[in-house]
Amino acid sequence: METEKLALDPSTIFPGVRAVFADRSRGQYFVAESGGNVVGCLMITHEWSDWRNGDIWWIQSVYVHADFRRKGVFSAAVSACGEGLPGGRGGGAAAVYGGENAAAQATYERMGMQLTHYRVLEKMFQGNL
Repeated sequence: METEKLALDPSTIFPGVRAVFADRSRGQYFVAESGGNVVGCLMITHEWSDWRNGDIWWIQSVYVHADFRRKGVFSAAVSACGEGLPGGRGGGAAAVYGGENAAAQATYERMGMQLTHYRVLEKMFQGNL
């Protein structure tokens, strides 16, 4: 609700999260801790780009607790998973949807990410295609 103004259905979310843990090819979660408490998280998913001959790592499901924002939690989480970021083969990228969150967009830009010329169109499907 906070990031995308959507009320998400727990009966969909919980199996979706479990699916990532059950099959690492779906993605990988990273969590940030402070004093033994989780204060942030993100998920990385992979997309192959034939014309780049490299991976695109999509940074998704980003959350940082309000008390820890603007304190480097997101940057540290990206750095923690960054050792495997794409670029070793022909090319690659790390990408994140900016949405309407101006503070998040400013953080991404400070990390060197740039707004692209792409627009994302979406159609949701139920069941099998």
